Amino acid sequence: MEFRLLGAFEACHEGRSVLVGTRRQERCLLALLLLEAGRVVTTERLIDLMWQGSSPASARGTVHTYIGRLRARLAPYGLRVRTRHGGYTVDADAHAVDVREFLELVGRSGGAADPAERMRCQDRALALWRGPLLADVIDDRLRGRLAGRLDELRVSALEQRAEARLAMGLHDRVLADLAPVADEFPARERLVAARMTALSRAGRRAEALEAYRRTHKVLVSELGIEPGAALTTLHERILCGDPSLDRPSAPVYAVRVGEEWLPWNTSGHPALEFCNTYAGWGGPERPGADWLRGYATLAVWTGHLDLADERLVAWLRRRAEERPDEAAAALARAREFRADLYACLTDSQDVRAFNAVAETAREAAGAAVFRRGEDGLGRWRLSPAAGLALPVYAVARSAAELLADPRRFLVRRCPDEACGWLFLDASGRRRWCSLAICGNRCRGAQ
Repeated sequence: MEFRLLGAFEACHEGRSVLVGTRRQERCLLALLLLEAGRVVTTERLIDLMWQGSSPASARGTVHTYIGRLRARLAPYGLRVRTRHGGYTVDADAHAVDVREFLELVGRSGGAADPAERMRCQDRALALWRGPLLADVIDDRLRGRLAGRLDELRVSALEQRAEARLAMGLHDRVLADLAPVADEFPARERLVAARMTALSRAGRRAEALEAYRRTHKVLVSELGIEPGAALTTLHERILCGDPSLDRPSAPVYAVRVGEEWLPWNTSGHPALEFCNTYAGWGGPERPGADWLRGYATLAVWTGHLDLADERLVAWLRRRAEERPDEAAAALARAREFRADLYACLTDSQDVRAFNAVAETAREAAGAAVFRRGEDGLGRWRLSPAAGLALPVYAVARSAAELLADPRRFLVRRCPDEACGWLFLDASGRRRWCSLAICGNRCRGAQ
């Protein structure tokens, strides 16, 4: 059989509707068991949910009667309602339940490395929603008790898909996706931000500003809070007509590795490449200039430059998901170290920056172990015991090696104000880095 709970309750067999219960409470009882398929739902919990704390004295007997009717109606289709440990359970492994399929697809999308596969899973998961959970069977009060996790997963999937489509330049698709749900979630700032961005790119600036005003009103009047920094900044950029909003947020000089945007390799040395994860060192900070947007990007970048193997990168990403606060702290430290390293490499007289880099390098040395490789040679490797600080330690070891090498005096800084990236100049004749655009504006002005 096929059961649909995301919307009005439906039960089908071979494409035909099946009447599983003549009473709404019977359908409610079956739905409660299907939501917990494979697990025992106690009679006490069923009574509590079905009567919302106002159960009659005959409630236990009524549940027993409903169970008997459901068994009689469902037995021909192979769905068994079993009595277990003071309650009941259904084994739906051989049957399709849209809630279970939704959860599986959301889980699969979260573990997908390929962005296209992630979006396919999100599309399929969101397509299962036909309306509020059990729209014709339960009231809003009970729905609030049952649907919290499902609703949160749905909104998160909507947000992630919208942001992915914006990154691909598909703002029209985002507007079509979010139009039906715009009124449902006026306080979801991430969802509102995606819709505002899509409206702005579609030339509907007034509607984007109106969406912000509506969200601001809801947040202030109903929750007593102001919009967050991200939404406020987006509002200001739309007001000012920021032209960078008209294109996807992917960096201009970048390569896609897995699902992360990483900067082009331009210097040939890991320590310099780490500095080059920021574009525009010589000018004012611009949106999209920083590639270290999340810890996952840092972990993937570390593997891309062979500072960690694939297995270790996967471990770092899993740990970051399990410990988001620790990941945020490690990312903040990476950005701080990058600024110190850049200062150290561009000004040999900056003692403070050198000491900051040296201190991190000393910590990295303490986290390293000496191991035999498959080729029989011994190598220093960073231990997973370093935790989420491992990428920073890997760069610090590389930086220490460069600072102890005469090549340190061959480091050059690209003078283009929109760049500032570092590179090694063995010839002594190069001025600009390897980005084709660098220097063009200056040469054109001469």
